[in-house]
Amino acid sequence: MPALVLAFCALGGAAAVTEPGPVDPVAEPPTTATAPTTSPAPKAGPSPSPTVDRVLPATKPPEDLPVISYVHVPKGFPADPSPASLAHLPEGLHPKHKLAVYDAPGGKPRAYLPSTIRGVTVIVPVVAKKPGWSAVLLPSVNRRIGWLPDHGWRAETLRDQVVVRLGERTLTWWRDGVQQKTWTVAIGSERTPTPLGRTFVLGRTGTHGEVYAGLDALVLGAVPDDRGAVAPGLKDAHTGIHAWYRKSVFGRNVSNGCVRMPKDAQETLLANLAAGTPITVVA
Repeated sequence: MPALVLAFCALGGAAAVTEPGPVDPVAEPPTTATAPTTSPAPKAGPSPSPTVDRVLPATKPPEDLPVISYVHVPKGFPADPSPASLAHLPEGLHPKHKLAVYDAPGGKPRAYLPSTIRGVTVIVPVVAKKPGWSAVLLPSVNRRIGWLPDHGWRAETLRDQVVVRLGERTLTWWRDGVQQKTWTVAIGSERTPTPLGRTFVLGRTGTHGEVYAGLDALVLGAVPDDRGAVAPGLKDAHTGIHAWYRKSVFGRNVSNGCVRMPKDAQETLLANLAAGTPITVVA
């Protein structure tokens, strides 16, 4: 499978990366318990409302528009209007070819979204709709969205959802709005916190070393909020979810930003979560 880079608690480029000492290696995405909680199920969304608004046309993008990559997203994209929303996002989209992403319906094209990143198929969750347009979460940048015209992509059903609660240090997996499992996990340290907000599973990557229990890591679209706070080799890494060999870390703030899971929990996630699965990290 293609290799993605994790920041080992902050995923990065195209090859698994590890933190100094026992770290959390999370690389780019190359191409699963405890008793369930009783918190209310996330509400389904988004669902387009009936409207008579006209469809705003898409400006033709220039050929030299930059392409979103594993490490770079051009500026100018709007903030996610609901970064802490726990509403289930049931639809994703996969670009059939590189597509221009706009800063608003009928707005300015800012970059191309490719169909693959480092060999991994790109599937991004849809967070909002307007006539003729869909807003999606973007990879390689935190809490930003982009708008795509409603053509040139294939819709994907997203059944699963993950909620990480930093205050409780828990990760909960939902399917079709029904809570499946909750685990106590390790999260980012005070210096290298796990990024808040909505993101998604970009892909998965192999890991190196027994500290990861011999299991692949899930690479997320999120990146470190402060790239300067992580080790130099991890500054271009992405945040990830991966197994950890020591039970003593669970329930603590000790990683470079990644979420560390018990081995059986990671096996469950790997067996069930597909690319594009929405992840929401809340305080």
